[in-house]
Amino acid sequence: MGVHCAIGIDVGGTKIAGGLVDLDNGHVRERQEIPTLPARGGSVVLDDAVALAARLVRHGQDAGMDPVGIGVGVAELVDAQGRVTSHQTIGWDTLPVQARFGNLLPAVVESDVRAAALAEARYGAGRAYHQFVYVTVGTGISHTLVLDGRPFAGAHGNALIFASGTLALQCPHCGQPVSHVLEEYASGPALVRRYNEVSGETAQDGQAVITAAANREPAAVTVVSSAGEALGVGV
Repeated sequence: MGVHCAIGIDVGGTKIAGGLVDLDNGHVRERQEIPTLPARGGSVVLDDAVALAARLVRHGQDAGMDPVGIGVGVAELVDAQGRVTSHQTIGWDTLPVQARFGNLLPAVVESDVRAAALAEARYGAGRAYHQFVYVTVGTGISHTLVLDGRPFAGAHGNALIFASGTLALQCPHCGQPVSHVLEEYASGPALVRRYNEVSGETAQDGQAVITAAANREPAAVTVVSSAGEALGVGV
């Protein structure tokens, strides 16, 4: 009997990350990553994600492991039946996503934030807590409440909306309407856009901006710290 493991696939707006995960301790035995390039269309992205999962299944089997299932986290709304119900970034809402992965191994499709929160509750910093809120910041910003080790999905799987809604206010000084969207200020792409605007640089991703801030580059420090403050207020 090989190592009891599963395939994890994380489908985000920027990249698709796959891992061969030891279910006893959460250790990632093998990791692979490919770009998402969602503008190509949902079907093409799904083909790529399934092919990545298939490669990881074969890798596990060749290494003497025992892959028992596939968990897919996607940066969209997902209902209780594993159906993708939105198409903000990944156009999977009309595709048989769970069935495609299920052709390889038993598969579960979930929103990426709830999948990550479950891992945190089972293997990570959430293990000591009966209740906690998990917040993820990447191409988008999302969150979930975790109760007794289980992410709370709500009646229709939509209990994760956090930073994409508009906060509309009236300026107390001039009376003009002010509209803020936290995701457009503190997400990874927002860091890149804001930093490039104020610095004249051409950073390609959020990690580059964070690295520049860690190196005390003034424009990056301003952008990252202001984004952190806004995110903290939102939380």
